[in-house]
Amino acid sequence: MNGRYSFRASVIDTLIRTKRPDVPVRVALRNTAAVVLPMALGILLGYPEIGLGVAAGALDTMFSDQPGPYQQRLSRLFLAALAAGAASLVGFLIGDWVGPMCLACLVCGFLGGMLVVFGPDIARVGMTSMLLLVITAATPKDLIGALSGGGLIFAGGMLLAAFSVAAWPLQRYRPERLALAVVYRGLADLARKPQKDGEAPALADAMNTLQTTLLGRHHAHGRAMEAFRVLLELAERIRLELIAMAELDARRDGMGDMFRADAARVLDATADALDAAEPPQRAERALATLQASERALLAGSTGTGLGGHIRALSGQLAAAVRNTNWAGSRGEERAQRAETALPETLRSGSALATLRANLTPGSVAFRHSVRCAVVLTLAFAVSRHFALPHGYWLPMTAAIVLRPDFAATFSFGLLRVVGTILGLLLTTFVLRLTPDVPWAHLAVMGVLCVGFRYLAVAHYGIAVAALTGTVVVLLSFEGVDPNAAMADRVLNTVLGSGLALLAYLLWPSWERHQARTSLSTMLRAYADYLDALVAPADRGVRHEVRTATRTARTNAQASVDRMRAEPGTPAVLLELAETLFANGNRLARTAMALESLIDGDDLPEAWTHVGPFVHEAAVALRAQAEALTRTEGVAVPPLLREHQRHLMASLGRATDRELAGALERLTDRLTDNVDTIAHVVTRRSVTPA
Repeated sequence: MNGRYSFRASVIDTLIRTKRPDVPVRVALRNTAAVVLPMALGILLGYPEIGLGVAAGALDTMFSDQPGPYQQRLSRLFLAALAAGAASLVGFLIGDWVGPMCLACLVCGFLGGMLVVFGPDIARVGMTSMLLLVITAATPKDLIGALSGGGLIFAGGMLLAAFSVAAWPLQRYRPERLALAVVYRGLADLARKPQKDGEAPALADAMNTLQTTLLGRHHAHGRAMEAFRVLLELAERIRLELIAMAELDARRDGMGDMFRADAARVLDATADALDAAEPPQRAERALATLQASERALLAGSTGTGLGGHIRALSGQLAAAVRNTNWAGSRGEERAQRAETALPETLRSGSALATLRANLTPGSVAFRHSVRCAVVLTLAFAVSRHFALPHGYWLPMTAAIVLRPDFAATFSFGLLRVVGTILGLLLTTFVLRLTPDVPWAHLAVMGVLCVGFRYLAVAHYGIAVAALTGTVVVLLSFEGVDPNAAMADRVLNTVLGSGLALLAYLLWPSWERHQARTSLSTMLRAYADYLDALVAPADRGVRHEVRTATRTARTNAQASVDRMRAEPGTPAVLLELAETLFANGNRLARTAMALESLIDGDDLPEAWTHVGPFVHEAAVALRAQAEALTRTEGVAVPPLLREHQRHLMASLGRATDRELAGALERLTDRLTDNVDTIAHVVTRRSVTPA
């Protein structure tokens, strides 16, 4: 596959690819209500301009209404509304003066662009600020008018926030419960379909989301949170036990399969109870059946090997069912002190330190912020210099399209142009079919707004078509003729998208220059995970290391995906990255399977031989990670095979044959993983930078 074919294929894929909508219909409806209701009240009471201001604020804040704990969601929406109000105030005040506005565009573009270092939710706040700055500059006002306009836009954002958290008193912990339910359903699937290497990408993603929901900034507080955190820790341990059972159930006598089927029923019932915020009565009945099976299966067993893991899993499932009864506002009064202390993880670093660390030309965020500042300012200056009709559409489009990476900038630009043209044609056609009365236009706007919010992730081009129609109808209440502005908006959209792409091409942050660093970080995280198993570290430390490993894997995967969509990416580099990523995942799953064998209270005697070998593998892996980013020198593949054979001889004298067999298989797999990665890394010497 060559770079040209990949780029051409990505263009076609951008236009036709659709995803499953991930926005619940109720969210799309409540967001639309925050836009439509103020407009309806304004028309009804004879103050349409007030309704227009509030509706505009709600529309611009809409994308900040993302899943998460209510307190976290409210904080995010308040920040978005405040930034929108402040940017609007500045635009209204100095919109007539080109010089000060250019300076404001530079500052707003740079600061808004730097917000990408804090993740997509905060980055949307920066983008919204840029949009409202240039949009409101088109209708400058005096001080009183500017304060009123900015206040109305802020009020619109807070109205949307109020709609978003309206269920807080009644369903205080609903986001946390739903995130836990997704994880426990994933565990049920793993129990029904055991895999020795623990391959379960959907479950890993769900656990990442759960970590952020329960432990991220502005997470909820209260005694019910203790039960949630216990359930999170139990989910980690249940997953390890299921992996251990798959590794040890070598006899295939059906004992493990029968017990896992019972465990899957308990996990499904637990997820249903979390979903419905009800006592886990069905889960308790399923647990009783599982415990009866446990007694029958292990009658006369010594409690080692597979039997020991069955007993451990039974205890963890019992704890999960018990804590589910305490989870949520209805059970908060019954909640007890959590029986497991979760280590403090995912602590956010200093925001100032994070920004300071990215104030360098080598930082992707810094380059993006400079591009945003220059492009936003240039687009605004061009629109004013040439007095383009509806010129604010030009800098607005540039701000929406420009992204930190080429792939996203290109796809957003292409879909923005296509979506805008379709949206204008669609809106013109629909408005001609509807009666020329405000209420009919308002109904059309409501339908388009729901479509935009619901389809934003499914297909950005279709969503932009709906958004364009929403904005056109909204502005028609201010007297802007929808038909007369069509050609102007198309021209400004094309120019804005082209300007954003040109800025990226002139000063790019090509992912092919960053990919090795991301992959090297991933390999170092995997080496840290192996080192945590050597002694081994306590469960809390291992939990933190697993979290860091998942984060590094997610970042590396995003890097490979971005590089795949870039034009001119050397095929040999892309092949190396994809192969290294796939083999790194195999190694991580092997390490997780190894951890599952030592997750009990007593360390197996055989681990005295295994620990040093795991450390040797970690050292070799870390050497590969360092070699991957060096400009000279290639790491020699580690000679682990001979040491693994010696280890197998030592394990042959172990008394627990089940455990010894599993360790032999896993150390053999670990050796193959590290040797394969070393072989892949040696190929970097012929790979262009």
